[in-house]
Amino acid sequence: MLVIEDDPDVRDAVGRLLVASGHVVRLSETALGGLHEVTTWQPDVVVLDLGLPDLDGTAVLRRIRATSLVPILVATAREQESEMIRLLRAGADDYVVKPYSAEQIEARIAALLRRGAGRVSAELVVGGLVVDRRARTATLDGTPLSLSRREFDLLAYLAGRAGTVVTRRQLLQDVWPSESHSAETVDVHLTWLRRKLGERAAAPRYLHTVRGVGIRLSPPGEPA
Repeated sequence: MLVIEDDPDVRDAVGRLLVASGHVVRLSETALGGLHEVTTWQPDVVVLDLGLPDLDGTAVLRRIRATSLVPILVATAREQESEMIRLLRAGADDYVVKPYSAEQIEARIAALLRRGAGRVSAELVVGGLVVDRRARTATLDGTPLSLSRREFDLLAYLAGRAGTVVTRRQLLQDVWPSESHSAETVDVHLTWLRRKLGERAAAPRYLHTVRGVGIRLSPPGEPA
């Protein structure tokens, strides 16, 4: 269980509550710290506060959802219906409005864990490429790929949108946890990823550049 919350009193109280309920809990006071925990520790549920000091919570929500199926419970002080609809569409599984009771958050987390047990497969299959978002592994024609954390995030994001052209701006916004990166960062990682897939930009098999638009991941043999 991961709690991403900048208020130390709330963070510690929720952490104690979840530990008392038998959960293994990690706490993060920043968005970047939380994103790191999601990719390296792979929690069962994320409790996400929206008012974080380094990144907007909605941006964090989108970035987690870009590469992970982990259930996300958003904790927010905003109770307008339009806001809740926006959060659910951005990838939240449920939300709880502050201030909330211990019983309420426990019940919502239990419901998410039950729902998570019956989720669709975490595997994405594109031709001979298989990406498992839960295990954070990828194979190509049955051979495991050795990918860095960011290479995996990039591949999982594109595989989840197979056949769709994704702009570099979208990739920067949803895959990279810092706004300071440039389009060059995307290009460098795409070059590394192509090497891992055994292809080149001039002779693509899976990663196809659509000039002036972006990048598309599609299986070999599919029309360009």
